Amino acid sequence: MKRMLATLLLLLCLGGCGFQKQADEQFGDQFFKTAISLIELHRIRFGSYPDSLRDLKFTGQWDQAVLSSVEYKKLENGYELNLTRGWMGKPLPEYRTCIFRQT
Repeated sequence: MKRMLATLLLLLCLGGCGFQKQADEQFGDQFFKTAISLIELHRIRFGSYPDSLRDLKFTGQWDQAVLSSVEYKKLENGYELNLTRGWMGKPLPEYRTCIFRQT
């Protein structure tokens, strides 16, 4: 009985790890895209990229989770955006750093 319970707990733990990885990927993807949308909306409305994420207007309560999951750095001709967090852990590596240039 103890062995069966230990096996069941192990399977639940391993299954939960897969769920967390999938959630990190999905939330990370959505956080990254939402951050880009908010930054680009700022540029369209005000003519330039924000100096920091605190300067963004037109954000809602849910956007605070997005903004706490990315690092933003304004560049001379664009910005760098780094995704630092997914749902609970690290997101997909290909989203970690992207540089966007204003044309």
